[in-house]
Amino acid sequence: MSKITSRENAKLKLARRTRDGREQDLIFIEGLRLSEEVLRSKIKIKEVFVAESFVENARGKSLIKAFQTENHSINEVAEKLFPTVADTKTSQGIILICEKPSTSKDDFEAAFKLENCKTPVVVLLHEINNPSNLGAILRTTEAVDAAGVVATKSSADVFSPKALRASMGAALRLNIWSNAGFKEALDWAKDKGLIATAADINAEKSYTEIDWKKPRLLVFGSEAHGLSTEEFEIIDESLIIPMENGVESLNLAVSCGIVLFEARRQVSGRQKQESVY
Repeated sequence: MSKITSRENAKLKLARRTRDGREQDLIFIEGLRLSEEVLRSKIKIKEVFVAESFVENARGKSLIKAFQTENHSINEVAEKLFPTVADTKTSQGIILICEKPSTSKDDFEAAFKLENCKTPVVVLLHEINNPSNLGAILRTTEAVDAAGVVATKSSADVFSPKALRASMGAALRLNIWSNAGFKEALDWAKDKGLIATAADINAEKSYTEIDWKKPRLLVFGSEAHGLSTEEFEIIDESLIIPMENGVESLNLAVSCGIVLFEARRQVSGRQKQESVY
């Protein structure tokens, strides 16, 4: 285990650049849970940084041993220097620098297998700016075993530190296509037989009245202004989440969760019924 005692250490500089989004091919992972998720994934690890206090932690010792078993070198960072690299105020004392998984259209298509998913839905996030919302949606998408996520241009980075923490590692496992054009994504969905379905406050049909057994592209617009009139014109079907007491809107991640779990309920209900016979 090598020790780092200088703020100007080249590896620490690399970590800061990655944290700040200035290393295009690398991602910044912080925390015990996310580090454990990395070990269970196919993500390639470039650097491991631990605080001096982390080495004395029982769970930390176990994780360090796991990294050493995988032949990853460990950098022990002086306690006073670790906060200069961390993205959180109360860091758990471990940071990984990893290679960024590919989110290209080609790789997304290569991994796309609708029939292998329990919920036949692809989530399209159009210009979603809040990384915490985006990460929470990724986590829910994985929880219902949906077919993947498409994020359009101007959306938050699915691998930013905040999005990764909110996704609880889901971003490392999901099939994701980033920087897609809105129309490009809808054309792709049409070619795959997916029904483009969007949440709309003016829709007449409740989300529970949608037939989720049919493969769909579930579309959500930005937190600030949703979808434009022109964008709604190329949507196949709209839905609304009925609300009481004059409430007009819900948090984006909450809305997406409500709809995705209704889709999962409908599909799992059908599967249970078929299994009886």
